Amino acid sequence: MLAVLGAAWALLAAAFLAALLLLLLLLRRRAPAVRPGGGGVSGLFQDLIRYGKTKRGCGQRPAWLSLLQVPKRWFTHFYVVSVLWNGFLLIWLFQAEFLRGSLPSWIQHMHRALGRDSQSEDAGNEHFSALLVLLLLWLHSCRRLVECLWTSVFSNGVIHIVQYCFGLGYYIAVGSTVLCQVPTNVRNGKELSVQICWYHIVGVMMYIWASLHQHRCLVILANLRKRKVVSLSHSVPFGDWFERVSCPHYFAELLIYVSMAITLGFHNVTWWCVVMYVLFNQALAAVLSHEFYQKNFSSYPKHRKAFIPFVF
Repeated sequence: MLAVLGAAWALLAAAFLAALLLLLLLLRRRAPAVRPGGGGVSGLFQDLIRYGKTKRGCGQRPAWLSLLQVPKRWFTHFYVVSVLWNGFLLIWLFQAEFLRGSLPSWIQHMHRALGRDSQSEDAGNEHFSALLVLLLLWLHSCRRLVECLWTSVFSNGVIHIVQYCFGLGYYIAVGSTVLCQVPTNVRNGKELSVQICWYHIVGVMMYIWASLHQHRCLVILANLRKRKVVSLSHSVPFGDWFERVSCPHYFAELLIYVSMAITLGFHNVTWWCVVMYVLFNQALAAVLSHEFYQKNFSSYPKHRKAFIPFVF
C-alpha cells in the first residue's frame, strides 16, 4: 500500500490527468474557451489552468478576476523558496548521515507521519540515494533561480493566485518527499556505508544531459526577446529540441524528475508518483502553449509535437 505521501502525489497526478483530458476534449470540439464575461464552470477551469501567453485563450473575463492574478515573473519566488527550504533540508540530512548528527524532532515527526517507519536492509544506500537526489533537486532550483534572474525575459503575462500559492507549496512538498524516502531511524550514530551504484551514475548523467538541454531551450526563448532591444512579444523558437516539440523545456523537466527516480534505484513508488504528477502537469502546460503557437502563427511547423518528440 502506498504511504500517505505517495497516495497524495498519486491523487494529484490523477487530478492533472483529468484536467488534461478535459482540455483535450474541449480543444477537439473546438468549443469556445469561455463565453463573453468569463462565467461558468468552464470559464473558471480555463482561468485556473492557463497562465502567461495562454491566458489569451480565456476570452473576455470579468474585471474583478484581475484581482486574483499576479505577474508571471513571480515564478522566481518558487525557486527562492526551493533553494532556501531544500537547502535547509539538505544541510540537516548531510549532518545526520555524515556528521553523526540528528534530524530536528519536528522533521522526525513529519517523517514518521508521511514516510516510512521501518529500516531497510539496504538503509545505507537508501540514505545516500536520498541525499544525492535532494542535492540534485537543490542544484536544479539554484539553476532555475539564476535563469529567472539573469536569463529569462518575462512578458506582462499573469498567473492565477491559486497557481502561485500551489507553486510555492509544491517546492516545499517535493523536498519533503525526498527526505521521507530515508528510513526514519537515520543511522542512530552508526557508520554510514556509502556504495555508489550504477543507477546513481546513470541518474546523474541523465540529470546533467536534461538540465543542459533545458538551459539551452530557455536561452533560445530569452534570445527571441533580446534582439537589439528587449521585446515582450512572442515569436516562434527554433533550435535544439524546439525542432521536434513546442515545449522542450517542459519535456526536459520531466526527464530531470525521471533521472531522480533512477537515482533512487527505480523501485521508489512514491517518487514515481511524483514523476507521474510532473508528466501530466507539464503535458497540460505544453498542450496550452502548442495551441497558442498553432493559433497565432500560420506558418508554425506542423511536424512539431506539443511535449514528447514523435509521441505527444
